[in-house]
Amino acid sequence: MKIGGIQKTSLLDYPDKISAIIWTVGCNFRCPFCYNRDIVEGKTEIIPEEEVLSFLKKRKGLLEGLVITGGEPLLHKDITDFLEKVKKLGYPIKIDTNGSFPEKLKELIDKKLVDYISMDVKAPKNKYSQLTGKKIDIKKIQKSIKLIQNSDIDYEFKTTFVPTLLTKEDIIKIGEWLKGSKKYFLQQFKNDASLISSQLKKISPYPKEDLWDVLEKIKPFFQECYIRGI
Repeated sequence: MKIGGIQKTSLLDYPDKISAIIWTVGCNFRCPFCYNRDIVEGKTEIIPEEEVLSFLKKRKGLLEGLVITGGEPLLHKDITDFLEKVKKLGYPIKIDTNGSFPEKLKELIDKKLVDYISMDVKAPKNKYSQLTGKKIDIKKIQKSIKLIQNSDIDYEFKTTFVPTLLTKEDIIKIGEWLKGSKKYFLQQFKNDASLISSQLKKISPYPKEDLWDVLEKIKPFFQECYIRGI
């Protein structure tokens, strides 16, 4: 599996666990607001899988979980084999996904290879291709949402609130779409990284007040609903 980055310790990315994070290389989306441009475009050195597994072996007892993000982890055909190796080391696994590979997601759930799923819901259905920069089969996104909602695995959905691309009304539509879900995060847009779209670097994030306002409107749709990144 192509791994393009590693963070050896995080207290924030896996709820209630001290974790390591790895970034897989490549993505089938081109979200203009994505801040992992080098990872998405493959402009990074590859870290050997054996090196990552060796690190995890050494940190057993100190780390409590592994976060796998990207890019899009489920793009990799050998993700199942890698997760099996991590599981043999005794680590709980959190995986971030864009939801475009429901068959692979189902396989990982059925084989009990993931313990926490974080899925980006990019936009309401009518804006999905615009927000992802690609023509999207919305049925696959819907299938992944249902798989996650109906699983017994802990999970969250999340949306980055991007000015000029998403409005408060769009976030409310997403809330209605995901109604009944366990946990949802509304994420603040950040323009201080290497974004896919250089034009967005000129755009300021929404004021905090706007995020709190829309949060109050969507709270009834979820068991838990929070803001992240402010």
